[in-house]
Amino acid sequence: MRIITKDLLAQVSAEARQNPRLRKNYNFHPSDESRSHRLLNAIEPESYIRPHRHLDPEKDETFILMSGRLGIIVFADDGEVLEAVLLSQASGNLAVDVPHGVYHTAVSLETGTLFFEAKAGPYRPLNEAEISTWAPEENSPQAQTFLARLRSLFD
Repeated sequence: MRIITKDLLAQVSAEARQNPRLRKNYNFHPSDESRSHRLLNAIEPESYIRPHRHLDPEKDETFILMSGRLGIIVFADDGEVLEAVLLSQASGNLAVDVPHGVYHTAVSLETGTLFFEAKAGPYRPLNEAEISTWAPEENSPQAQTFLARLRSLFD
């Protein structure tokens, strides 16, 4: 049995702050080939996750907030924002389930933000049809501007 403690959350968040991508996973599943993926995902405010979708009908994704404030954004196929949901203790929204086939991203709204993520495995890199063509690539000059626009949805 594994216990998720405040110390573990603090450790994973500290590792995210040291990571160049400003995020860090802590996996509970034994390998990328596991049929069920369960992990902690620490993400800092300047970390950009390019909007994407999972086309596999088994790859719905569940995010459960453990600490901080997290924005979840879903998009139409053309990049129009359809919904922006704030996960926080104050809002009372603590989790979301994103269906497969839906473009989405997550944005950290404060340092120390961490969520529990669950989805079907095995891990497969995103293919071209799953990556948004209307959003900038990670590490591109436009990525931080796009991230700032997404974060502003929660001001």
